[in-house]
Amino acid sequence: MLLSNEQIRNLLLHSGKLNETDIADLETFAKNARTPLQEAAIEKDAISDEVLGTLIANFLKYPFISLAKISIPENIFDIVPERLARKFKVVCFEKGPDGIKLAMVDPTNRDIMERIAKKTGLKVTPYYATGRDIENALQLYRKNIQQTFDDLLKNEIGKSVSEEDAPIAKMVDLLITYAYRDRASDIHIEPEENDLLVRFRIDGILHDMIYLDKKLTERILTRIKILARLRTDEHLSAQDGKIRMVVDDDNLDLRVSIIPVSEGEKAVLRLLSSHFRQFSLLDLGMSEGDFKKVNAAINKTYGLILSTGPTGSGKTTSIYSILKILNTREKNITTIEDPIEYRIKGVNQIQVNAKTNLTFANGLRSILRQDPNVIFVGEIRDNETAEIAVNAALTGHLVVSTLHTNDAATSLPRLVDMKVEPFLVASTVNVIIAQRLVRRICEVCKQELILKREDLEKNISGDLISKYFPQGDELKVFQGKGCKICHHTGYSGRTGIFEVLEMTESIKKMIADKKDSEEIGKEAVKEGMTTMQDDGLDKVVKGITTIEEVLRVTKVERA
Repeated sequence: MLLSNEQIRNLLLHSGKLNETDIADLETFAKNARTPLQEAAIEKDAISDEVLGTLIANFLKYPFISLAKISIPENIFDIVPERLARKFKVVCFEKGPDGIKLAMVDPTNRDIMERIAKKTGLKVTPYYATGRDIENALQLYRKNIQQTFDDLLKNEIGKSVSEEDAPIAKMVDLLITYAYRDRASDIHIEPEENDLLVRFRIDGILHDMIYLDKKLTERILTRIKILARLRTDEHLSAQDGKIRMVVDDDNLDLRVSIIPVSEGEKAVLRLLSSHFRQFSLLDLGMSEGDFKKVNAAINKTYGLILSTGPTGSGKTTSIYSILKILNTREKNITTIEDPIEYRIKGVNQIQVNAKTNLTFANGLRSILRQDPNVIFVGEIRDNETAEIAVNAALTGHLVVSTLHTNDAATSLPRLVDMKVEPFLVASTVNVIIAQRLVRRICEVCKQELILKREDLEKNISGDLISKYFPQGDELKVFQGKGCKICHHTGYSGRTGIFEVLEMTESIKKMIADKKDSEEIGKEAVKEGMTTMQDDGLDKVVKGITTIEEVLRVTKVERA
């Protein structure tokens, strides 16, 4: 880190953002987690990355730049070669008559500035940017990957005498590396009638990336099976395995699933990177108001915290962010998951195993005999698990879990449907977080768009439109035009939209009276709950996402 822990401590204290007690807690966490105080402050949501970055820049007496908030022209990317940019964590974000402006994690590094000035023949002006911001901006170099992906593989095969000589190991490594740099969550390797199709799931959407010779299918699948320690002679049954490798200095775990299909075998590789999970709740898009509600709930020593939403809505990411906040040395945190997606240092994580009858319910019973403070149950799937989780929350444990429901209010009757007594639900649930993931507008090709109010009124209530678009019949929003950086989709990256339901006295009474979810939801909104659509429209106004994205993830479920 550029600044010592002592310097960061003084910055936090003098800023007025944290008091002595807050900083002492952070120092304890940092020491136990063996992480710098700067990283601990972000992980524990004590301060935002941007605010801390501004404090550090002011201390260093360098201008601060937030790359996430600006659009970097495409022709600027190649001024600093990708190799140098990744090695020294620098990004060129502007070029003008006075030279170039360089975002750096270490603006005091004169050596790299001189090298870039010599290479470009331009004057270099350094700016301070946070490490996380730089890492995100480095994804802009992926345009080079997209341009060369097909050529690299075809050239390698072209050098070979036959497909038997193709460098299969290098090809598989390239696929994984490019998927990682594109921030893909999954790689799909699909045999078709005449070709082998490789697709990446990026921001929740599958993209066709490359077609390979069908003759390479078996050899590529065999290589993946070897890496995942699966049977290479088995072609007619499903197999599951894991691969662990290092990509760009990051430890990457891949969950491998191979199934027989009509044209051969299909493989899906799920990328699980610890680097991708270094997010706080504020980083994930949660508003400060909602975060305060969640923070109040997780500071209690007992009760139930629920995260709800369909598969792929970001529940796991939010839960892990909560666990990182709770993870202090004096607490015993134990989880039971299916599967364990990310390892958390200092947390006891148990994998569900149906073969040994280690179910969520049985595992939860065993955890209660392990003297836990905090318990994470991967999912409440049945009546038995629900009953044990609620009883655990009632007897002095903080229990965090997930449910598959459409919104926050629906979770309460759902627990009652699982044979949990209404008065127990009312007395144990602390807070319910419902969420969806929406794609972010690409900052590189972002442009203004004027919508007619009447078009919005077909799908959104007039009250909400008036709340966020009070200016008249024409409403100004934003969209992505589409460029190489965002695969011509207009979107790059994702953020969450949330609704957080607090358990007030009136809500508890409604649960005890067995009111339905619609009535509970209306009461929660009346008491100040921001719905997901409400939160989504707020992000539309701020230029983070689009109306279409918000409607895509909210309208169907609420119809």
